[in-house]
Amino acid sequence: MKDILDAIQSQAATTDDFAALPLPDSYRAITVHKDEAEMFAGLTTREKDPRKSLHLDQVPVPELGPGEALVAVMASSVNYNSVWTSIFEPVSTFSFLERYGKLSDLSKRHDLPYHVIGSDLAGVVLRTGPGVNSWKPGDEVVAHCLSVELESSDGHNDTMLDPEQRIWGFETNFGGLAEIALVKSNQLMPKPDHLSWEEAASPGLVNSTAYRQLVSRNGAGMKQGDNVLIWGASGGLGSYATQFALAGGANPICVVSSEQKADICRSMGATSIIDRNAEGYKFWKDEHTQDPKEWKRFGKRIRELTGGEDIDIVFEHPGRETFGASVYVTRKGGTITTCASTSGYMHEYDNRYLWMSLKRIIGSHFANYREAWEANRLIAKGKIHPTLSKVYSLEETGQAAYDVHRNLHQGKVGVLALAPEEGLGVRDHEMRATHLDAINRFRNV
Repeated sequence: MKDILDAIQSQAATTDDFAALPLPDSYRAITVHKDEAEMFAGLTTREKDPRKSLHLDQVPVPELGPGEALVAVMASSVNYNSVWTSIFEPVSTFSFLERYGKLSDLSKRHDLPYHVIGSDLAGVVLRTGPGVNSWKPGDEVVAHCLSVELESSDGHNDTMLDPEQRIWGFETNFGGLAEIALVKSNQLMPKPDHLSWEEAASPGLVNSTAYRQLVSRNGAGMKQGDNVLIWGASGGLGSYATQFALAGGANPICVVSSEQKADICRSMGATSIIDRNAEGYKFWKDEHTQDPKEWKRFGKRIRELTGGEDIDIVFEHPGRETFGASVYVTRKGGTITTCASTSGYMHEYDNRYLWMSLKRIIGSHFANYREAWEANRLIAKGKIHPTLSKVYSLEETGQAAYDVHRNLHQGKVGVLALAPEEGLGVRDHEMRATHLDAINRFRNV
């Protein structure tokens, strides 16, 4: 690995130099173990501790297949799917690997007693398999997490509809929280030159998810002037939704849980902010009963911030805790886009407010290659910025996942893989200087 790192840091190594570098037999990777899938049985979700289930192991380098690439990972990040994997909820990810392993002889590689996790990376291409023409060894890249087979016609209008659509590093093996990752070549995108490795690695999953959910025609199709309610507006997903709303001429109504998080939204340019804890919203009377009076109080507060207008689009991801309120406050003919459900998957809402007011609920899951490319392009152009707040070493990934699980973080949490320290990998220093305050926004709180 030292020779690979030296070549990357030299910035003088050519494609031929990288192609000539011998690959190691093994590499360090963050894993969960199949024989520990029941280790948290009987515990509540909150009691399950990623620090106990995530391991730093030495694992063999996987075989490279057609249309694939091996990437030296300089940095990665923790997403909520890494938390789900680490606590084996809602199901063990080994069920995904077993199912994928039955697809073909090549996919059998993924069905192992360990799962290398992680759905983000920034790094350098080491090898490409047969049929890869657009990428070559030495290319500096980031990867989005959509893995597709595209053998069915269903996926050729929108690749997210491919019956064999999977999330890399969650429903496949050999993910990005490692020194080497295996990806399909159509996951690769150019690394933004003005960002460090850890900054470039952090937007991928959440930035693309927010783009499809809010901006794309496959999601809400946001337009100028829309009032957009954004739950968790300073978080890993919501912070990108807030930026897209502001950049697109919409009016974000940012829901946060503390004054510190409200300040982050203000620093991004948002002015309509609701601190749900300070204002004491309790959407559930108890575990089984919601409180419509609180929906109405919440709607009244929104209209105070919008000059009497209701919400055009709700950017929903908490799920069970907030969904009833989200449906209620949306205007007649408005849209609720939903993903993730971090507070629970079993949503409840009063259908009268949906059906009689002609509202729409749109399910949104990650993004297709084009949407991910557009979202990354906006990062590269300095229109949207990373929301990285803290960076851990690979050895500390368990703590990073614990922080995300317990909502102890702001924005995104990064992880260094091969990169020996933060701040490396910047190629365009002039552009970086122009956007430095925005790049460091989440680090300065």
